[in-house]
Amino acid sequence: MRLVIADTGPINYLILIGNIDLLPVLFEKVILPSAVRAELTDPDAPPSVRGWIADPPAWLEVHETPRSQFDQVSVEGLDEGETAAIALAISLDADLLLIDERKGVSVARGKGLRVTGTLGVLDVAAQHGLVNFARAIDRLRRTTFRTPEALLDSLMKKHVSPRDNG
Repeated sequence: MRLVIADTGPINYLILIGNIDLLPVLFEKVILPSAVRAELTDPDAPPSVRGWIADPPAWLEVHETPRSQFDQVSVEGLDEGETAAIALAISLDADLLLIDERKGVSVARGKGLRVTGTLGVLDVAAQHGLVNFARAIDRLRRTTFRTPEALLDSLMKKHVSPRDNG
């Protein structure tokens, strides 16, 4: 479909809930900045995440992080992976940036990037019949992922019919 740059959060959570293989189905090319790869290999990352990135799938590309052209104020509060993902998305003229952190989303949008996060990937996948949205959200709730309940409720109503609950 299109060129996508991913930050650590969406990759981490999609691995943890067993839905990482949605990415090559939904997108033509998925690229991580080297800084994001480093975060995924961090000893504090979940073992399944470290194992996945140690032997990455053929559909994933890792690119060196471009030297940032940002002033420090515009990326203040962002970690290295978020900053690198935004910089790489800009330098490659990416169609979409996958990022979950609110400040990162705000900075990326301010720089003209189109963004979505873990929930957005699951939403699109569910629209294409690629994932059971309710089950994916149930698995996501068992991780450290946090989002406003109102957003989850809204998405659940969109994807779960009354007969699915009975």
